[in-house]
Amino acid sequence: MDPDWNDQQPIYRQLRDRVVAMLLEGVLSEGDALPSVRNVAAEYRVNPLTVLKGYQELVDEGLVEKRRGRGMFVIEGARQRLLSAERERFLAEEWPQVVATIERLGLDAASLLVAIEEENTK
Repeated sequence: MDPDWNDQQPIYRQLRDRVVAMLLEGVLSEGDALPSVRNVAAEYRVNPLTVLKGYQELVDEGLVEKRRGRGMFVIEGARQRLLSAERERFLAEEWPQVVATIERLGLDAASLLVAIEEENTK
């Protein structure tokens, strides 16, 4: 996790977002334990209640489960659920802007595919 915090949103929300990013990037897998609340709080010098609140959001979203006396663990299907939600959000919120930019620049599907291929061969 990145120790730099921004002032745009609460730290607990940034913690939650970083765990989500770790799940989407495959750093955390289903069944993996999250770093302990105490360790995260000590490492990033934040209040343990702040870490707990961020983790609780993940529990509330059905991505993580608490195991009494053992910690918090990523549940089965969490990554797929996140990918599905992120895809829906992208298509609803970001894709219309991308399409508008493509149209404004006069790009076509063929030139976009060439650009993607070139990017993938780097």
